[in-house]
Formats: sequence, structure tokens, C-alpha cells
Amino acid sequence: MEAFWHGASDQTHEKSEHMKSVVLQAPERLEIQEIPEPSAPGPGEALVQVVRIGVCGTDYHAWRGKQPFFSYPRLPGHELGVEVLQTGAEVETVSPGQICAVEPYLNCGKCLACRKGKTNCCTSLQVLGVHCEGGMCERLLVPARKLYPSDKLNVEQLALVETLCIGAHAVRRASIEKGEFALIAGAGPIGLAVAQCAQMAGARVIVTDISRNRLEFCSSLLNDGIMLPAEEAEEELKRITQGDGPLLVMDATGSMESMQASLARVASGGRMVCVGLFQGNFSFSDPEFHRREITLLASRNAVPQDFHTVMNALEQGTLKVDKWITHRAPLQNAPHMIPQWAAPNSGVIKALITNG
Repeated sequence: MEAFWHGASDQTHEKSEHMKSVVLQAPERLEIQEIPEPSAPGPGEALVQVVRIGVCGTDYHAWRGKQPFFSYPRLPGHELGVEVLQTGAEVETVSPGQICAVEPYLNCGKCLACRKGKTNCCTSLQVLGVHCEGGMCERLLVPARKLYPSDKLNVEQLALVETLCIGAHAVRRASIEKGEFALIAGAGPIGLAVAQCAQMAGARVIVTDISRNRLEFCSSLLNDGIMLPAEEAEEELKRITQGDGPLLVMDATGSMESMQASLARVASGGRMVCVGLFQGNFSFSDPEFHRREITLLASRNAVPQDFHTVMNALEQGTLKVDKWITHRAPLQNAPHMIPQWAAPNSGVIKALITNG
């Protein structure tokens, strides 16, 4: 294990009846609150110590009041690196002391989507920290089947697994053909995940963003990736693709304007994957859509297969996230730091909240 986390088994922990949490009471109103400790785990459940919490676009959008699936008040936090403290009956997949990534998508297992293996879009899906209380707290009770242990990764890498899975799932939806151009719009963490996974799948990756700093950072993670500042994208795309345009465009911005521009860039007969999400309607010219016979795909969350893919890639070193984490703060400072990190000029690539 890395020195930054020694595990609850190495520390003296005196259980009290309450624990610290971060609650988003309303847009732009974060508070530290004492909440009741979780109960003992029941059958199929595990009690975990939350060690690292990734702060992502969903959290920033919720803080601004612009996350369409969010309601208030809510404990945010769904990108989690945890240690198992206790397991309930019938749990055989994890043991106390193991560190794990968490799949935060709580699905019913019974609806048509679940029966088809599309647990990511279950009709009654509850995502930790979005539809139900999340992990921005000290301890959490979760279904043991949603835990992914590793004895090779550290807890900070595990906290980034869910973000990477968003990219892995989007790339799987895209059905990339080796050697084809893939344009990724947006070089934030989700765009980075998409770009890295697309390159792993054999695409020739082009990334565009309004921030040159983000493009520089993205370039440092990719082998031979092409970085295009937004103001230069149109002419350069024509030159790079010899006037054809990219057959695949994946938009990870969460911006209506960007998504409309992305659709216009898809080559005739190509496809677009909407990875980012915004609060509103996505509209386009139907005749133009039909003229080019574009395939339009949504990509939501991830499924267990994506978690296994990402964990294996991290363990084998084919996915690297060591440079991602640029900011950290302890749990008690989160209400102060999250608004700062949300600022466009903050310089944050990925921020983590630490607990222990």
C-alpha cells in the first residue's frame, strides 16, 4: 500500500454514534454536518471506510444547480476509494481490510434494461450522490457486489476508476475500428478518460478544447494524440482528415453549443456519441442528419464489464492516471474548496477529498 493510506486496521478507531459528512443543502450551499453512523451490514452488504472521494463534473453541476437528475438536500460523492471494514452474511467477494473501487449505480436487477445487462440505464436507477445519499462522508453501507478490490492499485487510483469507466463505456458504445479518426470534444476528466480509452481501442485520437492548458495536459497522457484549440478546429480537422471529417465524434463537454458543433463535424456515414450531459434539449436539422445517415448514440454511466476492463488496464499500466490528481483537501474543508475548484480558472484537472 502507498504511504498516504495505512488502512483502518492500522489506526485506532473509536466508534461513535455520528460521523462527519458534507451536505449540499441547495445550489451553492455546502455544509459539514454530523449524521448517524451506518448500521451493521446486512446480508450481501459491506460497511466501508471512505478514504478518497473524487470531485467530478456532476458534483460541480449539482453545486451550481444545473445537474438534471439531482435533488436537494443531498450528500454528494460517487467516485470512491474505500476500505472494507465489515461484511454481512453471504458476502464472499470482499473481506475486511481490502481496498476497493465502488460502482455507484444501484440497479433493480429486474427491469428490461437490467435483464439485458444494461444495468447502467436501469429504469429505477439510483446513483450514489445523485439520486440517493453518496459517499462524501466517513463511512458508508454498500452492496458488496458493487465493490471491486485490488491488491495492486492504491486507494487514489481506485477513486478514479469510476471516471475512467465512463470513458471506457462510451468507447465501447462507439465500436471503434482500428486506425479511424476519433474526435473527442472536451479535455476535462471525462474527455481524458474517453481519449485514453479510445487510443487503447486503436483510434487515431484528436482532442479539441477551449483551454490550451487542458490540451497540453491531455497531450502529455497520449501517444501521438492531436490537440486542436477550439478556434483552430474547423480548418485543422479538414486538413487532418483530407476533407472527409472524422467518422467518430465523442462529445464530453456537457455543452449544448459544443454538442451541436460536434454533430456538424461527423463525416458522412459516421457516428456521434454524446458522453456529456446538459440540462435542456439537443436539437438538429433532420434533413442534414438523414443526408449523412449519422448514427447518434447516448452513453450513460458504465456496466460491470467496464469496471473490470479499467481495473485490468490500470493494473497492467496501460492506463495511467498518476498525473491526473492536481488538488486535494480533507473532508472538513470540502465546503470551502469545492466552490474554488469549480471556478473555470482554477487549474483543476482532478480534485480529491481525503479522509484519513
